[in-house]
Amino acid sequence: MLRTRVITAVLLLAVLLAVAWSGSKLLFSAVLTAFFAAAAWESLRLFRSPRPVLSAALWCLPLLWLLLRADVRTQHLLFMLSAALWLIRFAPTLKFGLPELSRPANRLMSWVYVLSVLACFIAIALLYQHSALYLLSVMAIVWIADIGAYFSGKAFGKRKLAPSISPGKSWEGAIGGWLAVLVIASLSTRLPMLADTFSTHMLHGFGWGGLLLILTALVAISVAGDLFESMLKRRIGFKDSSSLLPGHGGVLDRIDALIPVMPLAALLALSSPL
Repeated sequence: MLRTRVITAVLLLAVLLAVAWSGSKLLFSAVLTAFFAAAAWESLRLFRSPRPVLSAALWCLPLLWLLLRADVRTQHLLFMLSAALWLIRFAPTLKFGLPELSRPANRLMSWVYVLSVLACFIAIALLYQHSALYLLSVMAIVWIADIGAYFSGKAFGKRKLAPSISPGKSWEGAIGGWLAVLVIASLSTRLPMLADTFSTHMLHGFGWGGLLLILTALVAISVAGDLFESMLKRRIGFKDSSSLLPGHGGVLDRIDALIPVMPLAALLALSSPL
């Protein structure tokens, strides 16, 4: 299992880097659409939506329109909507629970969740337009938080963060991931070769206080994204969102924490005074 997981991870990283630095907008859009279709299909399955394949295909239409025709103002509104959904609908669900699968509220939540996935992929495209390094620097915040949380949780984890949703996560792990992000992102702003990263731009636009608040918000909402998908899987008894990625589960399992983070990062990038 570990060997399969490592091979898949290496292949995914190779594809990501090759596409990111290819300079081909067409290739980037094609790969982005393929991954979005997979994530939408997995999301709809977790809500027990009927005909998830057809619905996922239909969701690709607004994705393509937003990629090819939408202006920055439209994207800005989409990112604001995504941030609002996570603040007032998805994050509170971690405390109050999900609606029953048979209720209309579940169908409505499935639509707005896929909408937030859509916003994530449009944000990826927008950040990529700035530069591949800029995009990867935002993703790295989530990856560092996840890795830091894993090792901190293993070493110090005692108090469960959300025992009924994800028993393996602890407050100590979450704090360790947050501290890892603050330290590494702060150090990265001092390196000339990383002058075009998200953290460096946020530092120049909002100062040290603003940067620390932004990083804290992104880490917190990444945890919410991870826990929300775990809640969806636990509700229907799934271990993974699918088996599309050998050793890793599904696409949604790899991007769950990115779903709320990317639109918020894009919103901050658009709002930066620089």
